[in-house]
Amino acid sequence: MKKKPLLLLLMSMLLVFGIGQSVWAFSDTTNDPNAAKIEQLKQRGIISGENGKFQPQSKLSYAAAASLLVKGFDLNLDGINFVKKPEATDYFPNANNNAWYADALIIVGHHDLGLPRDLKPNAEITREQFAHALMQAVYTTGDYAFIEIYIMLADEADVDPAYMNNVQKVLISKFAELDAKEKFHPKAAITRSDAAGWLHDALEFVASTEPVTPVEPQPEEPYTSPLHDLKFKTEAVNADIQKVTVTATVPHPGYGIRIASIIFNDQEAEVFVEAVEPDPDMMYPQVLTDVSVTTYVDSKYKVALVEKLASFGGSDAAVEASQ
Repeated sequence: MKKKPLLLLLMSMLLVFGIGQSVWAFSDTTNDPNAAKIEQLKQRGIISGENGKFQPQSKLSYAAAASLLVKGFDLNLDGINFVKKPEATDYFPNANNNAWYADALIIVGHHDLGLPRDLKPNAEITREQFAHALMQAVYTTGDYAFIEIYIMLADEADVDPAYMNNVQKVLISKFAELDAKEKFHPKAAITRSDAAGWLHDALEFVASTEPVTPVEPQPEEPYTSPLHDLKFKTEAVNADIQKVTVTATVPHPGYGIRIASIIFNDQEAEVFVEAVEPDPDMMYPQVLTDVSVTTYVDSKYKVALVEKLASFGGSDAAVEASQ
């Protein structure tokens, strides 16, 4: 996704010229701290009011929050094929499928913005809930890198752990601020003014920030065993026991060899060996080195040597060795 300099320019012009006007689109936002941002969102058709008023200090409902996010981020269902026509109650059982907010709830439900399933559309949405849904909407536009810091909240214990990550992101990105007592007031209902201000800054962030390009996973290189010329020999210790000595050549003396396990099948003893990896903090001379390991098995068994491959985590993927 590319940066949007033209959109930023238009947003800035709206702010500059909007502040200079003596008459605001809403008669009750002139002295509001988010007045310029509210005006800009009004100009873009994202917010509206009644009878020329925005009621900035009124509390935001879930229904209004859904509508605000859908319009702000231009969320839709384009290109989605449904088995049946979706309804708001598919996502939020307490919704009214014929209400003005129904389409917005369907869209936020489909995009999983994190609004509680049991919400009542006309009830007030809290600050932590709106912060969470706002960031979920931001993520629909791409993946972004955020500064790795943790902002301390005086009322941190009041924040729902499910919302804390996005509350932190809202604060780190300066969409929202703590009050003079370092409190976020997570359980308080968010005002229409604050919601508009946060949304404005989130949209500006998306317009000015390049999403992180996903890193394509690199194909894993096939495992190459450091054990070369792997072989074994048997030597009778007595009539009942035989000594099995396994030898191999390794790239340098940091490598070793060990017996991983022995499996007895009928008349055969499968001796599994594996390489011992060198200490990564040590330096070793690059000299071919012979290594060996010894074990003992009952003389009645025929010995078969098998190497466990490290790339399989010690699984039974194996390579037979010669005697």
